[in-house]
Amino acid sequence: MPGKNLILICDDDPVVHESLSLYLDNEGFEHISAYDGAQAIDMVSSSHPDLMILDIMMPKMNGIDVCRTIRQTLHIPIIMLTAKGEEIDRILGLELGADDYIVKPFSPREVVARIRAVLRRFSEPLPEDNQIIRFPQLEVNLANYQVKACGQVIPFTPKEVEILHMLTASAGQVFSREQILSNVWGYDFFGDTRTVDTHIKRIRQKLPQEGVPWSLKTVYGVGYKFEVQQ
Repeated sequence: MPGKNLILICDDDPVVHESLSLYLDNEGFEHISAYDGAQAIDMVSSSHPDLMILDIMMPKMNGIDVCRTIRQTLHIPIIMLTAKGEEIDRILGLELGADDYIVKPFSPREVVARIRAVLRRFSEPLPEDNQIIRFPQLEVNLANYQVKACGQVIPFTPKEVEILHMLTASAGQVFSREQILSNVWGYDFFGDTRTVDTHIKRIRQKLPQEGVPWSLKTVYGVGYKFEVQQ
């Protein structure tokens, strides 16, 4: 990637900033710091970072609310930090559109590796011909993260768009939950597949269930597929 990527570190613990800053400096990244949720949102707007590392537990506004607010308008990559045992918050963060999560205590080297992996995914867009998938009464556009069904734009989170794009791009193919996690989030979530089920449920709730020649099917014991009527 040309130039230096700017990383926004959002955590109320100065030790986290110090340890990550050293590794980011050594790896050629630029970085800025926010110490509470409100400051994090302001710095996203003013500094336009390429990626943000976002702690869940922060003063003024927690990481979940920060992620929810940012995802209303931006697709900036977000890696969430969560303390061990905060499983519910971690899953909720993923459902809101976080691209990765790391459990504290963590290795700064691991964080840098995750940053590189997430940035790599964002820097390698699909060929233009593959970004828009069309079926009768359905269009999934990964270029602008927009889904249209029956001529109406439906509000989807970024991860919901990516899952639906993956399934529609390979209509008829069955994907396991682990495959969906690996392809959409970019690495193995170590059996944390419930977030996939939650995303699929929300996608189904948003899409029309009648009067369309396609459906999102559950293949019990395996995973999910997008099925088109012949």
